[in-house]
Amino acid sequence: MLKRKEFILGAAVGLTFAAAATAGGVISWPGAHAAPAAAQAGRLVPSAGAAGLAFAPPQGAPLSFADIFQQVAPAVVQIDVKTRVQRPRNLIQIPGLGAVPVPGAPDSSGDGEDNSTTALGAGSGFLISADGFIVTNNHVVENAEEINVKFSDGRELKARLIGRDPLTDLAVIKVEGSAFPFVSFEDKAEPRVGDWVIAVGNPFGLGGTATAGIVSAKARDIGGNENPYTDFIQIDAAINRGNSGGPTFDIYGRVIGVNTAIFSPTGGSVGIGFAIPAGIAKETTDRLMRGEKIERGYLGVTIGNLTNEYRESLGLPEGTKGAYITDVTAGAPGDQGGLQAGDVVVSLNGRAIEGSNELTRAVGAVKPGETLRLELLREGRRQTITVRAGTRPANLGAAEAEAGDETAPDAPAAVAGEKVEGLTVAPISAALRSRYDLAETVRGVVVTAVEARSEAGRLRFQPGMVIVQANGRNVSTVRELRDAVEAARSANRPGVLLLVRTSAGNAPIVLPFAKSE
Repeated sequence: MLKRKEFILGAAVGLTFAAAATAGGVISWPGAHAAPAAAQAGRLVPSAGAAGLAFAPPQGAPLSFADIFQQVAPAVVQIDVKTRVQRPRNLIQIPGLGAVPVPGAPDSSGDGEDNSTTALGAGSGFLISADGFIVTNNHVVENAEEINVKFSDGRELKARLIGRDPLTDLAVIKVEGSAFPFVSFEDKAEPRVGDWVIAVGNPFGLGGTATAGIVSAKARDIGGNENPYTDFIQIDAAINRGNSGGPTFDIYGRVIGVNTAIFSPTGGSVGIGFAIPAGIAKETTDRLMRGEKIERGYLGVTIGNLTNEYRESLGLPEGTKGAYITDVTAGAPGDQGGLQAGDVVVSLNGRAIEGSNELTRAVGAVKPGETLRLELLREGRRQTITVRAGTRPANLGAAEAEAGDETAPDAPAAVAGEKVEGLTVAPISAALRSRYDLAETVRGVVVTAVEARSEAGRLRFQPGMVIVQANGRNVSTVRELRDAVEAARSANRPGVLLLVRTSAGNAPIVLPFAKSE
């Protein structure tokens, strides 16, 4: 869903990366911290604006953005890149259709020849120092063999990559020279929803373009695993392909974000853009400028949000929040520290954890080797576990995607077992382990058959799945599973929360109880 490259690339529907937004949940302009007006009952009377001018702009709104643009535009640059891409093989020229891929056709490139070609791309960036350091998006310069920078005064200079951080989609490049005009991040104040913003960049190769709008929302999570450490600023200033990496300014010319993505059904701007906050961008780019490698803390757990459905099934008090651990990587820091699938993490180093994103960012913010004190719920009881943070692997996302691409083995014929809530289950035996290709480390009861018309059938349980836990407790026998089901029924819960081992890893599933007729 989050396609990158081409710098604001777009999918027909969904997120399109288009501009680098300097994230930094820390920006605020004058008046941002003013005390809110006291609530009052009755009809709300709108402000009339300036005396005698019913449609005059309210105090603080500029009559024009021209002065601001003139002030900051010299620091904004166009970035052109050349990358190496593989050409399609096995093509046949068909009149009227051009080159068409045909399986089995002769390879037009010839054996042993280089089958790659050069691709061109364009994005935006901005100078943040007089000696030529430039901030942009990682996806603008990723895999670039050559980087050229065009300035507003017409100069063109070659640039070299200083460093990049794919997980925040930020990068720093540098041109040689001095006395460059530059702008600064505003990382001490925080913008409010409704504050004016100006985006400047290189949409569609049309350099030096300014668009204006407002902050539409803050702390946006735009999904996926590509930017797990960023809460985005949402803006409605138009950003399009080529705006990636360009700055988002406030009305005082301070950089409050780096444009990085848009949500669009067409691939073009529809008024929903996302910028990395200045606070996040400044911290990351400062480290890259110093030549530091960006390393983040790592637990080695797969997590999800503690939904109301999960909470009710576990019998936890209303209002309980946390991150639900669905799997623990063998040998990872979390495993060594004693974390288990089914644990609910409610705080980290004294900081309350309300969901999975918050835990991901809190762990990523610590340095590898630091001690993490996790307060968690296990089988309904609170306990504290201490874990020494590891270093997040650079290829973690690729490994997770590869694991998620696994396909389930062909479902064999059902074998004997006992029926529980529409599932036929049995303890894992050597025969079942072989039949369903289960690793020696997998523990639980295996599903051997599913009643198609049951709640389990509706939820698409499949033979070969393994029930690892029920209501937060490990199960290794059918009796333990049955007891957990009966305990949940006796407590008048809507269903039983099962942690199920699938071909793609552990998944929490609430199995509702069949309603009595």
